[in-house]
Order: sequence, then structure tokens, then C-alpha cells
Amino acid sequence: MTTIIECFPPAEKPVPDLKALKTKQQAAWSSGDYAIIGTTLQIVGENLAESMDLRAGHTVLDVAAGNGNATLATARRGCEVTSTDYVESLLARARRRAEAEGLQIQFKVADAENLPFADASFDAVVSTFGAMFSPDQDRTAAELVRVTRPGCRIGLANWTPEGFIGQLFKTIAKHLPPPTGVRSPAVWGTQSFLQSTFGAAASTIAAEPRRFVFRYRSAPHFLDVFRTYYGPVLKAFEALGEKGSKALSSDIIELVGRFNASGDTTMVVPSEYLEVVVTRR
Repeated sequence: MTTIIECFPPAEKPVPDLKALKTKQQAAWSSGDYAIIGTTLQIVGENLAESMDLRAGHTVLDVAAGNGNATLATARRGCEVTSTDYVESLLARARRRAEAEGLQIQFKVADAENLPFADASFDAVVSTFGAMFSPDQDRTAAELVRVTRPGCRIGLANWTPEGFIGQLFKTIAKHLPPPTGVRSPAVWGTQSFLQSTFGAAASTIAAEPRRFVFRYRSAPHFLDVFRTYYGPVLKAFEALGEKGSKALSSDIIELVGRFNASGDTTMVVPSEYLEVVVTRR
């Protein structure tokens, strides 16, 4: 008796439509008002500028700058700063902050995956909770390296998977699963991703775990602010409808409870992130 074994080629992994995903993300970040939340994160930009030991006169590019936390921090240290984001309204908020302080900064609408600058243009490139959200993560990392001068530094602040915001992403994904084949932005907060992505181009990669503390009047107050102003959360609630929104609200309130260190009804939640300084070869 002859046994016939049919052989089939392995199933191809689905390729995500990164262009469509980027369009959705841009719409999300353009919704709400991220600046309401972004301004609370200013200390992250200040700490990163100190860790990078930036000097007056250094040329600095802020990628996915949002409303300008790292932009302002580096400009306050006398750097010549170019601030970029693909959401023009966020750059407008950053521009108003810079004008209020009398800081001279160049602002330019630009995509992190296709930066409109020549190779080796800047003494430092920074991104705080920005570049990590780009759909094409490998291309974005390559662009950060490309525009940095050899021997100079790339500075990043990236939420970790285990920290509060990383777990918030995970909680949302439980209700709204991301497209197949798309990695979480929180992989940027892992040593393995940093090494595999930047290792070949880096002489050193320093990654220091830090914590940013979210402080709100209560867990419901935090939820109300984020679902009103934080684009990705706002869009998640819009997509879920009434029943799904109630379930997501419950899970987010429970998540806050697990991380809350206040000891009372207020919210004091430390959220881990990696502060990363890559020195380019």
C-alpha cells in the first residue's frame, strides 16, 4: 500500500498594510488634544537632554515631537533645534510654547519614516514617546540613524511593555486587537529591540529604566482625560460602542488600581519607560 503525502508550502505571514495603518494613526493623533497630556510629560524631555549632555550650539532634531517637550528642553540649553511631527496642529502648540519663552526653533511637518534631511545632518536626534508609535518601526529607526552624524547621539524615551502605559496598550488591544503582523509600540522599550535595531550602527547603547508618575484626582478623572484628549484612547472608545466602551472603562479603572501608589482616592501611578542614548559609530 502506497501512502501519498501531500506537501504544501508554509502559509505566508500576513503583511500588514502599513500605509493604511499610518493614515489611521495620523487621524488618531490629530483627534482630541494631545497637548493637554503632553505638557505633563515635560520632565521627561528635560531628563533626556541632561543624560545626552547636550551643549549650546549643537544642532538637534526632534522627531515626532508632539507639542514639543524635548524640543523646548534642548532649546533651553542653547541648542539649534528643528522640531518635526506629521500632525501640524501639534507643532502649532509647540510653536506657541516656544514663542512664549522667546526660543528660536525651526518647525517642520515631517514623517518619521521619511525625514526630509540629508544624511548626517544633526549632532543629536531625540524623540520622547514619539518615534515608537511609527507603523514601520525598522524604517523609522534607520531614519534616526541616517540623519545623525557619526560619533553623535540619538536620545529616546520609550514606554516599556511592563509599565503602566505598556499595560494600557495591552488592555486596549484586548478589546480592539491590532492588525495581524503589527508589533506593539512598546517593543521600543525593550533591550532586545534596541540591540537588534540599532546595534549594527551603534558604538554604545545605554538604556536606563526610569519612571514618569501620572498624577490625577482619581482613576475616573484619568480615564475621562485620556478618553477625551489622548487620540488613540479616544478612537478606541469611538470604535467600541456603548457596551464595549463600558467594558474597556472597567478594565482601565482596574488597571489604574493595580498600579496606583497613592494610598487614597487620588491617582499616583508610576509608569516605567526606558531612557535610551545611542551613540552612532
